Amino acid sequence: MASIRTILAGPWRALPVLAVTQVLAWGALFYPPVLTVPLIAAERDWSLSFAMGGFSAALLAGGLVAPLVGRVIDRRGGHVAMTAGSLAGAVGLVALAVATHPLAYLAAWAVMGVAMAASLYDPAFATLGRLFGAAARRPITLLTFVGGLASTVSWPTTRALCDALGWQGCCLVYAALLAGVAAPLHAFVLPRKPAAPSPGPVADAPPPAKVLPPRGKAFLLVMAGFAAYAFIPSALSAHLIAILQRGGIDASTAVLIGMLFGPCQVLARVCEFTFGGRAHPLYLARFAFTLMVAAFVLIAVAGLSVAAAAVFYVMFGASNGLVTIARGTVPLALFGPSGFGVLVGRLAAPWLAMQAAAPLVLAIVAERSSDMAALALSAVFAVVALACFAMIRKPA
Repeated sequence: MASIRTILAGPWRALPVLAVTQVLAWGALFYPPVLTVPLIAAERDWSLSFAMGGFSAALLAGGLVAPLVGRVIDRRGGHVAMTAGSLAGAVGLVALAVATHPLAYLAAWAVMGVAMAASLYDPAFATLGRLFGAAARRPITLLTFVGGLASTVSWPTTRALCDALGWQGCCLVYAALLAGVAAPLHAFVLPRKPAAPSPGPVADAPPPAKVLPPRGKAFLLVMAGFAAYAFIPSALSAHLIAILQRGGIDASTAVLIGMLFGPCQVLARVCEFTFGGRAHPLYLARFAFTLMVAAFVLIAVAGLSVAAAAVFYVMFGASNGLVTIARGTVPLALFGPSGFGVLVGRLAAPWLAMQAAAPLVLAIVAERSSDMAALALSAVFAVVALACFAMIRKPA
């Protein structure tokens, strides 16, 4: 068994580094808007739809630069791209805190979107793929254990910071963490060299796994399935707590229910790591999408009671936790590790574009129709994702 010194000196050092920086990046950039954007809208006297549109602009900007981030990681390494992402996130948060003009507000979010594309799971998975090659499934799964706790840490922390310092102070604290902690970890501690091939006779090496070309029907189905699912966590992260409150659940209880999301993500990932290691990632994705469809069926049947909402969040968290693993492992298993950064970037672009549209689309549906109609629309995307992955066939 490798010593701790050997682990820290090699590519496995990436895991503790990325574990810390993923919690910081998700907790500072992605999860706070559900709590901070209503405060921004009220203080600036903007509509909630416009204020939330800034978050959509961020995700759209991230989708546009995601393929470029993947190419940088393939050519230069994650330490370059992810350092730039952390610094861009700090700049964007500072700009958001001082922006008073609508255009400046949107520009700040665009900078934060670039930061998301270079800081969240996609660049982290691409970095691990570059470091570990075809053996990246295990480190990807391990990384998601810690990353899944980001929402559980971020939401109560954001609420406490907003109460104590205001939303501007909250942004500045998060900017300091990204610049002072995440950026140095990426720049100076994240490994730069891929894992060395295992010693031993070439004749003893297993034959390379068959893979599909990263184009054609299979690639388009993977892209479409993940993009369809991307609507769900983006839309629900922005609106579900508010929907629960409008359904009669008080604010504190709604936030407590929302905190189930993170631990259930991690629990599902632990189960996958323990029991699902030999199963093809394609089966993992199908199971995750089926679980999400079942969660929406539950809400349709039971309504928005406290118990139903809690069970929904448990199923939602478990599904999202497994999909996160699948986003890194399905492309690796189907298309192979060659050019993995570019591949992840290509898949991330429509994912982030769909995330960009989701909060605004769901807000419009909820305002012009009903909250149940908004949830029904999200359910449709879950069904589409499941259908796409049901049509994919793994390599013979």
